Parts: sequence; C-alpha cells; structure tokens
Amino acid sequence: MGIIGIGTYLPEKIITNHDLEKLVDTSDEWITTRTGIKERRFADKEMAASDLGTIAASRAILDAHIKKEEIDLLIVAAMVPDMLFPSTACLVQGKLGLRKDIIAFDLSAACSGFIYALEVGRQFVLSGNCKTVLIIASEVISKIIDWEDRNTCVLFGDGAGAVILKEVTSGSGIISSYFGCDGELANLLEMPAGGSRFPASNETIRERFHYLKMKGNELFKIAVKMMFHSVKEALKRAEISHKDVDLLIPHQANIRIIDAVAKMLKFPKEKVFINLDKYGNTSAASLIIALKEAREEGRLNEGDTLVTTAFGAGLTWGANVIKWGGLNNRPK
Repeated sequence: MGIIGIGTYLPEKIITNHDLEKLVDTSDEWITTRTGIKERRFADKEMAASDLGTIAASRAILDAHIKKEEIDLLIVAAMVPDMLFPSTACLVQGKLGLRKDIIAFDLSAACSGFIYALEVGRQFVLSGNCKTVLIIASEVISKIIDWEDRNTCVLFGDGAGAVILKEVTSGSGIISSYFGCDGELANLLEMPAGGSRFPASNETIRERFHYLKMKGNELFKIAVKMMFHSVKEALKRAEISHKDVDLLIPHQANIRIIDAVAKMLKFPKEKVFINLDKYGNTSAASLIIALKEAREEGRLNEGDTLVTTAFGAGLTWGANVIKWGGLNNRPK
C-alpha cells in the first residue's frame, strides 16, 4: 500500500515574527531561538477545515491521475474540525461530490493524525474492503489561538494536505508502523471547553477554555522521548537500521525537538527534512506539506526509504517506515 498522489493548500496570508511583535510581548529573536519558526500562514476568517481540506484533496486527486469516483474511503484528521458534528469528512465528501456509498469519518489524534490515518487506511485496503483511500489532514489552528498566551500563540499555523493511498508495486509503500498513547497526560495539551465535559457557557468563555492550552516545558521531553522510541520501534518492525533510511520527516513542531530526536537517532542533518521555519506547527497537516516539498526539492526519490514520525495531544505518537515509489505506480 503506497501513496500515489499528494496535494496541499497553504493560505496566502503570511504572518511573520515581526508581525507578532506588534500583537504580543515577543520578538523575532525570542521565537526563532526557541522554536525555529520565522513565519506561518493564517486562513481567512470565513474558511474552515473542510474548505482547506477540499482544496488539498482536489490537488491530490489530480496528482494521482485518478477519478474521484474511484475513492471508496475518506479519512479526515483535523484538530479543529468545522464543528463537533457532523464530521468534517462528511462535509468534504459533499464539497468534492464524492460517491454517496463511500466510508467517511474523522480521526482525532491531533498532530499524530496523519500517522494514524495512514495506517488505518492501509488496513482498510489490506482487508479488501477498499481500494482507493483519500486521507486529509486539515488544520485551522488560528481559530483557537489564545493571544494572551505568548508561549503558544507564536507556534501554530494553518494548512492542509491530502494523499491518495492505493495498492502499489511489491516492495514499495508502507513497510511498518508503530503507535502509542498516554491519556493520563492529556491535560498537557488540550482545548478544555466545547465538548460534554465543559459545554459552552459564560464561565468557559470568561476562563478562556475555548482556546488551546499547552504546558510546553513538560511536553518537550516527552515528545523527544516518544518520537525517538516510535522511530526505533518502526525500524525494528521493518527489520532495518537508521543507516538504511534516506530521509526522516518529523512532525514540524519545534526545531529543538527535531534536532534532539535526530541526534538521538544518529541522523545527520542532511537526512532530516525541515520546513517549520516557513509554516510553523500545522499539526497533522505538517507531515503531508513536508512530504510534498521534499518530493519537489528532490530530497525524496524513487526507491528511497522514508521515516515519518509525530507526537501530539492525547498524548499520541507514532512513526511509519515507507519505501517511496508509489507515485511511479499511478495510472497513465
């Protein structure tokens, strides 16, 4: 099972660190040193996750050279969906005009969403229930940023990515995966209100519970540890070593996390793809955006062994080992 098409959408509006200096008590030097981020994209106010995701999906379908009628499974990973219900996947199905007899659902794993969705889609194909899977990761995190919290408001950006997953030539595609979670630490990264625990009220608005809350210092060490562990386990399951890997694409959250993970894995800088300086943390969408750019820049080529890894709210984490080559298996 492999990726035969990729599409992305990045909003046109660019917010630089210098722009943020005018909004909160921060500086370009402070943000760059601690995160590696220089700018990020924000979607227009009227745009929601389904809007960004639909554009990315349309581009992935074109890139895969398939007809939208071939899609029989749609999975959407979105940390900030259009609404609690109906699912963003159903909204995208309607916007794209996909068949009405497909399976469509949302998957909630925050920044690990694409890692999880890729394996779920793979299992549907392996079971014989589906042949062509559309996976979307669409994030509009700017809608839940707390501008009174300078430690988190500088980190995130909006964007969407989509891939088409289909059976490919033997030897290519997803080789192995590894996942984990720890719900006992869920309070380290959350948006408390809006669900059944804290439904919307004057109090939740007053307490700013509808904004993202993150305990960054505590998350840092856990993120490094679990992303390292995930990659090691995924490589073990694939029966290869770090020396066999051509490119590591980690979740684009923080340059210090990425550098620490790469160092522990003994990956040289030239084998690690980084673009968070341009987009910030786009949650689940970050890996697809990075995948597309790595391919376009010639960093990811036919036959390469790729490792993707992510860590997010939940807490969730995981990694995939992929033999790149699906795009050469597209219909002509």
